[in-house]
Amino acid sequence: MIHRHAHIAGTNSERTKAHNRRVVLGYVQRGAGAGRAEIARACGLSTQTVSNLIGELETEGLVLAAGRRRAARGQPPVVYAFNPDGAAALGFEVRPDALVMVLSNLGGRILASRQVPLASAAPEAVFKLMAHLAAEAQRAAPGHRLIGAGLVIPGPFGVEGLSAAGATVLPGWSAEAAAAGAAEALGLPVLLEKDATAAAIAERMAGAAQGLDNFCYLYFGTGLGLGVIAQGLPQRGAFGNAGEVGHVVVRPGGLPCDCHNRGCLEQYASRMALLRHLASRGLLSGEDDPDAVALALLAAADAGLAEWLDDAASALSQAVGLLENLFDPQAVILGGALPDALLDDLVDRLDLPPGSVARRSARQLPRVLRGASGPTTAALGAAALVIHDTVTPRLDTAP
Repeated sequence: MIHRHAHIAGTNSERTKAHNRRVVLGYVQRGAGAGRAEIARACGLSTQTVSNLIGELETEGLVLAAGRRRAARGQPPVVYAFNPDGAAALGFEVRPDALVMVLSNLGGRILASRQVPLASAAPEAVFKLMAHLAAEAQRAAPGHRLIGAGLVIPGPFGVEGLSAAGATVLPGWSAEAAAAGAAEALGLPVLLEKDATAAAIAERMAGAAQGLDNFCYLYFGTGLGLGVIAQGLPQRGAFGNAGEVGHVVVRPGGLPCDCHNRGCLEQYASRMALLRHLASRGLLSGEDDPDAVALALLAAADAGLAEWLDDAASALSQAVGLLENLFDPQAVILGGALPDALLDDLVDRLDLPPGSVARRSARQLPRVLRGASGPTTAALGAAALVIHDTVTPRLDTAP
């Protein structure tokens, strides 16, 4: 039997207070309201421990007293509910050419967002801009206490030959220095994640993957990344680099890649590949807005754009079949920095392989979906890292 949801119980030991806070807050967040005795029974904690934690969480504004529930006898218990506006989290995505910022409440509702072109992606310049955007966001959404920030950057992290090569990475950045530099600039704790993994978390929180515990998310940043959610949890690998699907070879001996392979997937299916294709055919100049040009070409049924879409869809079809047989997902989702209309067209052009475990007559979802979170997906995912850390029990703090 496959258990889709693992329940992590609390402990009455004071040494694990942080764990107990997450257990209680996570239970309240998932429900429609509960009394202290119900929370205590469900979480395996004493009523006194729950009372202490609820008092603390109520003082911080993370839970609210939501009236009393009718009881068979005795005093009706006070019911407590999660307060998504009790705090807020910042999310930042650093791309080679842009910085994306999102301010989200604890329910995933976007309170403010900005995308700013980067003249320089050097860490010092980006950290300074992050601090400016954070202050701007707080002015736009006053009254929300900031509890932390998430930062997402392209991977992979710390891999010779991949981490400093080509247009899809950030020269001069390292995972360790990125988190520390952002924390100093913002005056907040910062959680770091790969862009594709963060995007998958966001899509599950507020997009096409809501309600899905097992899915793959193909993220179009500058290159192409993969976020995998299995049993409701993001899969990161031994060194945080799981999901480097952009460097899977789909055309042996094909186009050269900066990783020194030939025929890598992101050389055919990525924003970088699209812009290169349009420029090589004289359809895009340095002064143009790439998204506006691509959408205009799509509307005009331009043959040059159609050529790229067919080639990209062919490569993606191979990748989707591979992911289905490796991970047995409920669906594969395409999203990120490409306009929705282009992603829809790509999905329509896919020729998915028949030899896949995803070919089931009882399927409730299409094999491939277009994401619904839009171009701020990874930045929203960065904020979701903080939200997840606040309300989700972690095995490393469990007794």
